[in-house]
Amino acid sequence: MALEKVSICPICDATEFAPFLVCKDHTTCQESFEIQNCITCGFTFTNPRPDNLTIGKYYVSASYISHNAKPNGLLDFVYFLARRFTLQWKKKLLSRYNNTGSLLDYGCGTGEFLNACNKGGWVCNGVEPSEQARTIALQTTGIAVSEKLEDLENKKFDVVTLWHVLEHVHELNKLISQLKDSLKVNGTLLIAVPNYESFDAKSYQQYWAGYDVPRHLWHFSKKTMTLLLKKHDMVVTAILPMKLDAVYVSILSEGYQSTGEPKLNGALRGLYNGLKSNVKAKNSNNYSSLIYVCTAKV
Repeated sequence: MALEKVSICPICDATEFAPFLVCKDHTTCQESFEIQNCITCGFTFTNPRPDNLTIGKYYVSASYISHNAKPNGLLDFVYFLARRFTLQWKKKLLSRYNNTGSLLDYGCGTGEFLNACNKGGWVCNGVEPSEQARTIALQTTGIAVSEKLEDLENKKFDVVTLWHVLEHVHELNKLISQLKDSLKVNGTLLIAVPNYESFDAKSYQQYWAGYDVPRHLWHFSKKTMTLLLKKHDMVVTAILPMKLDAVYVSILSEGYQSTGEPKLNGALRGLYNGLKSNVKAKNSNNYSSLIYVCTAKV
């Protein structure tokens, strides 16, 4: 296994890191990976991690659900049911910023969000590195999804979205800079990522499904995401919750933590803890997943 080390913090350029957690990959290899945080700014990341050439094998699994078109079991069914509900919610969220216009969904997976927006009158483009997911997206949407951002030939968009994608990207600063450049004047960037300061993350610790090592390279808090975007002269205008994520992630985390126990018991505990996490987050806004709404500084 080829591992690379992060030697410089991508937010503050510091070089001293401290151990944070050791987590197991429950999806593919069952190996353990260390998570560290920057002593200077607190940014947290998987270190060391698979490099860009070898990370692909950690996505090859029937359990890696966002690249699959059909559910395989009860938990997958819950995911697909939640995704169907959130598609319309996400589309409605876009209308707060633009009723229609040009949309880029970066990391669009199998294209369900693109399809929903396309039917809603948006002019849609997608980028997705997985060949399997791109093939399904073409079948789903009729839109030829690009493999990389450079294939779009400097197109500009009213809205750019990343739904649980940024945590997977090796070249973090490069991508944010590219996405900023892809926005039209007064365009909006929406970034959804897990929040390791949520109640469910703190409850499950190394079993929290939101860490998802080694696929998740970066682990964000409100502070570090705001610092990262500020570095690129991006202004965070709103931080919004994705409340269903707490339930799904907690059920998944229960499965990691409580192996050998009846799945129904874990699912019920996960449901309870997910709902509890949302209640706990009402004052702090530390929900399990957060959407950062950003614009370029004028």
